[in-house]
Amino acid sequence: MSIDVTKQIADELVKQLEAYEPHIQAKRVGHVLSVADGVVKVSGLSHGAYLEKVRFSGGVEGFIINLEEDEVGIIVLGEYTSLKEGDEVETTGELLSVPVGEEFLGRVINPLGEPIDGKGAIHAKKKCPIEKIAPGVIFRARVTTPLQTGIKAIDALIPIGRGQRELIIGDRNTGKTAIAVDTIINQKKEGVFCIYVAIGQKASRIAHVVADLIKYKALDHTIVIAASASDPISFPYLAPYAGCAMGEYFMDKGKDALIIYDDLSKHAWAYRQISLTLKRPSGREAYPGDVFYLHSRLLERACRMDDKHGGGSLTALPIIETQANDVSAYIPTNVISITDGQIYLEPDLFNAGQRPALNVGVSVSRVGGDAQIKAMKKVAGSLKLDLAQYRELAAFAQFSSDLDLVTKKQIDRGSRMVELLKQGQYIPMPVEKQICVIWAGTSGYLDTVQIAKIPGFEQSFLAFLESRYQKILPLIKKEKIITPEIEKELTKAIEEFLKEWK
Repeated sequence: MSIDVTKQIADELVKQLEAYEPHIQAKRVGHVLSVADGVVKVSGLSHGAYLEKVRFSGGVEGFIINLEEDEVGIIVLGEYTSLKEGDEVETTGELLSVPVGEEFLGRVINPLGEPIDGKGAIHAKKKCPIEKIAPGVIFRARVTTPLQTGIKAIDALIPIGRGQRELIIGDRNTGKTAIAVDTIINQKKEGVFCIYVAIGQKASRIAHVVADLIKYKALDHTIVIAASASDPISFPYLAPYAGCAMGEYFMDKGKDALIIYDDLSKHAWAYRQISLTLKRPSGREAYPGDVFYLHSRLLERACRMDDKHGGGSLTALPIIETQANDVSAYIPTNVISITDGQIYLEPDLFNAGQRPALNVGVSVSRVGGDAQIKAMKKVAGSLKLDLAQYRELAAFAQFSSDLDLVTKKQIDRGSRMVELLKQGQYIPMPVEKQICVIWAGTSGYLDTVQIAKIPGFEQSFLAFLESRYQKILPLIKKEKIITPEIEKELTKAIEEFLKEWK
């Protein structure tokens, strides 16, 4: 090497040394004590905060969930098998948050907001904390606007309002997810953004739901958050809170959103597993003592905001799976007490061919008729009375062969109403059509129609209205009330239809 080159290198080193400014970078670090099932215990993070993100030396991230005197419990976000005792852990000073925005509509993501549908990256501009205190009573408005599910039995008998929390409960394979998917499909024309949160389900089942949403063109207004049974335990735990944060984004912008938690039973199981690994004291059914707070702090975030605060709403439809019809188990009773009513699906009704398998006697909506348009309220009142009388008399009629004419007439009317409320999957019905067919039943026009022919009657009558009396359905939709003029037209239409149909 020549003397000139050596001098040049030396001059460069001198310049770099003169430009160097020493600085101290402080960071809080701890060390792994133990690793078990995605839950890590760490010492040395005395200044760590609840839900603060941490980073392990290998680049894996996690968040703090347990704060003790000399150690903290951390849930690992992702693969934990590479972690070992003694590994360094660093706090980030950032609370756990999830990206939100319209960019996620039509996509399938994991609870961290990362796409898993193979359609490329999502560039969200905003982040929201996963946990948030629910709005206080002062900020809320009364629930008065209906959330139309498109399912006759629900919209007529157990109406759901925008901002309500209505539990869907029942045994396995009774049609709980079917109701949720139909409700999402029906929001296409309602202007409601939907978030479907799949918690601890098989990946094939989640794929099936996504395929149904694509088939019926409902994915464009929906975000699917998938935390399958094969994912790390942190994902089923975080999924509902991440979904709620995304729903709140729309609510805060003054829009209406619907979130479906499918299902919270598996969410409670994930939390129980985390708590037992952290050696927290267990209570009834081995759940930790704060399992009620797990769901109450989540479901309380669903509400309707008043006009001063944007007027948006977030409606929650949590799903709970019961074991052998036991609604008195720990998690079902907890969620029933938090929500504003429940839709109870009964296996016996499902097996008897009644779909949806809705038990009208046990199901209830605590918002009630406030979340119905006046036209539906009018026809549903008669329907509830017919079904109540039918249930009582049908039970009594089992023990008696001799029935008087009035009793027989009420039983016949009730059995026709039950048949009228049956509905296939993926065919939600607009509310104006529901009103017309229920009005026909409660007004006695079905009393002479054979029960087996009622589905055919319904389809033919609606087709008849659309072809011959085009003004009736748009008028009901616009007025939201059955005026004497509308009733007169409906009477004229059905009498004309019955003559031709017979």
